Amino acid sequence: MSDTAFSALDHAMMARALRLAERGAYTTKPNPMVGSVLVRDGEVVGEGFHERAGGPHAEVFALREASERARGATAYVTLEPCAHTGRTAPCADSLIEAGVTRVVAAMRDPFPKVDGAGFEKLRAAGIQVQAGLMEAQARELNRGFLSRVERGRPWLRVKLATSLDGRTALASGDSKWISGEASRLDVQRWRARASALMTGAGTVLADDPQLTVRLGDDTPFVAPLRVVLDPGLATINRGRVREGEAPTLYIHAPDARLPKQCDAQMAVAPVREGRFDLDAVLRLLGERSINEVQLEAGATLAGAFLAAGLVDELLLYVAPVLLGAHARPLFDGLDVQQMDQRLGMRIVDSRHTGDDLRLLMRPRT
Repeated sequence: MSDTAFSALDHAMMARALRLAERGAYTTKPNPMVGSVLVRDGEVVGEGFHERAGGPHAEVFALREASERARGATAYVTLEPCAHTGRTAPCADSLIEAGVTRVVAAMRDPFPKVDGAGFEKLRAAGIQVQAGLMEAQARELNRGFLSRVERGRPWLRVKLATSLDGRTALASGDSKWISGEASRLDVQRWRARASALMTGAGTVLADDPQLTVRLGDDTPFVAPLRVVLDPGLATINRGRVREGEAPTLYIHAPDARLPKQCDAQMAVAPVREGRFDLDAVLRLLGERSINEVQLEAGATLAGAFLAAGLVDELLLYVAPVLLGAHARPLFDGLDVQQMDQRLGMRIVDSRHTGDDLRLLMRPRT
């Protein structure tokens, strides 16, 4: 249904529900972010959002707040209400029992256990159901969840910091710090949103990253899985990536020599012509309920994912500095010989983070 088929009030309430949903960005994974607003006689009588996996869904919080005022109300939800029993009871049943008379959803839930069943149950109970209001915004919000459900692999974001001349490190490998403090704090927020932070063995050996979220305040978040692509497990017993409470997963080649004792998680991915099958790597993570992956690696691994057509978005921090011709490039392995072979990007968002320029870009399709 087109957005134009809905009233101004419908638009305003769905926008409110989407803002509520976004409040769960750091805590709902692997579940989608969902917001709900209950309106009766033009007045908001209840609202809520899904806070964490295993906890009440957005509709439940809204119904609790509304209590008896939910009877005869319209429920605005950013995703189709569930109709199955998982760790919580079906939200469709809760809406029916509360006496809601109309449900407006931003989009259908493609998750196999829902996928239209919630709408069918509501309609069977005599509730008016309309879907499609601000669907594009709802899909954008849950692009990681939708990627995993619809494509079988997580959404891949590549984070890089660069100089004005497109360099990420000096020839010696020194890259601390190209971007400023404001950009580094901004990266932490993107990390908190991710389900997994991924790097390669080369970066572990050269930079010894922690790959943890450090927001600097008491904002709640679910620690993302740390993923190291290490064909021969050369880094299995070294590096700060093993420290702290966040779990670590090493993805290795089938012929890697496994350690006798190791408390880290390990998984095997196929190797093609001496390199990981990167699509298989992402599908492996999708099977582990990973919605969004943030890749923080060097030019070789970043270039390999880009050349394979697996990068969904590029998070680029451009610092107002020059590093010169001998410094390291953003990407390696892109064999562009002619202009018609270039990889086009579109800018989704641009803003300043301190003195730096942050660009969020996606490949042109």
